[in-house]
Amino acid sequence: MNDQPKKPFLYVVVCAAGIAGDVGKLITAAQEANWDGRHRDPAGPRLHRRRGGRGADRLPDPPGDPRPLPPADAIAVAPATFNTINKWAAGISDTLALGILCEAYGFGIPTAVLPYLNSAQAAHPAYSQRLGRLREMGVLIGSYEPHKPKASGGADHFRWEEALELLTPELPASG
Repeated sequence: MNDQPKKPFLYVVVCAAGIAGDVGKLITAAQEANWDGRHRDPAGPRLHRRRGGRGADRLPDPPGDPRPLPPADAIAVAPATFNTINKWAAGISDTLALGILCEAYGFGIPTAVLPYLNSAQAAHPAYSQRLGRLREMGVLIGSYEPHKPKASGGADHFRWEEALELLTPELPASG
């Protein structure tokens, strides 16, 4: 019999933003904070090696196959792009990641999103409307301030660990 408490299981959804390659910072912080989790690395084994070789590195086969991961206790979406935020809030489920995020609401899974976009995208009225919709859904929104267009900046003040800070109070007490 295992007397150790179950670690909360974290899904990390990573969008194709310029800083996505730094997601190891979030994974390391999650491991240090006693989270369990696995990832799918569509870019290949680079991230898989970085986090010690653990993880699900393939998608499920045809629809109907069992899910390759245990149920999530929480989900972190980081970095979250303009496109993903808008599709997710609109209920568009045209990728595996968006499908997981759309279902998370129905399952009541605590979810934090760390937007990463430029100020021109953030000025679009759809963005503030969609953030409002995500907040109505109970999604926890990070504090990142958009960077200047074409600057591909902001990596130096993107707080990966903020996802964990937002999610930790949302988890049920173990015991």
